[in-house]
Amino acid sequence: MSTTRHLVNRQRRLASAGAARVATEAVPQERASTLDPARRKPSPRAEEPPQEAVQPSRRRRLPGTGTAARARLRRVLSVRAPAVLCVLVVLLGGFAAFAATRADSLRSDPAVRNAALTDPARTSEVKGQTEKAVAALFSYNYADSGPADKAASTLLTGKAVQQHRDMLAAVRAQGKDQKLVLTTTVTESGVEMIDGSRARVLVYADQSSTRTAGKKPETTYAAAMFAVDVARGSGGTWQISGIDTFGQGS
Repeated sequence: MSTTRHLVNRQRRLASAGAARVATEAVPQERASTLDPARRKPSPRAEEPPQEAVQPSRRRRLPGTGTAARARLRRVLSVRAPAVLCVLVVLLGGFAAFAATRADSLRSDPAVRNAALTDPARTSEVKGQTEKAVAALFSYNYADSGPADKAASTLLTGKAVQQHRDMLAAVRAQGKDQKLVLTTTVTESGVEMIDGSRARVLVYADQSSTRTAGKKPETTYAAAMFAVDVARGSGGTWQISGIDTFGQGS
């Protein structure tokens, strides 16, 4: 009886020792497989893509984006296109009218028509002829009045004829008695405006008046500033048509 119990206990001890040895050997193998990537097998669930990526995306269709909506859009555009074109035509027509009116106003501007600002040759012509005319018209020699008379008959026109006669009336009346010699020299001039066949010139001049009737000649000097209007005649000569002394008299 004791011998049988002894055998049973020995078998139990051997069985327990074998189970412990198997458990001890299994633990290092599990650790090794966990640390070594080559031995680790991927989990089947890890390889599966996310559920959201597998399922196809569902696009929500907005109302009015279908064939019916496109048809309505085409109908609206086909109806509004003529109206838009009409508006554009009206706007372009209005702009063209405005541009034409603006161009006419610019062309009619006196500053634009003034050839003195844009035509040097014409300006030089007016300036030169005016200076010579002023020098001849406002010079007088009691001993020979022929050049003064000729200048008055050829270089004056319009109201300037009477203006010049009034300005030199005293000189002519006293010329023989005082033996008067009047000499005018233009020192500077500026063409203010040229508009077609008419122009306006500002003149600066020095005048000397010598009286030789007395025992001793007497000479007086004066400076003059005035403006003259000139007009181009048929022969291309610029004649003085108006004299403006700016209210200073002769």
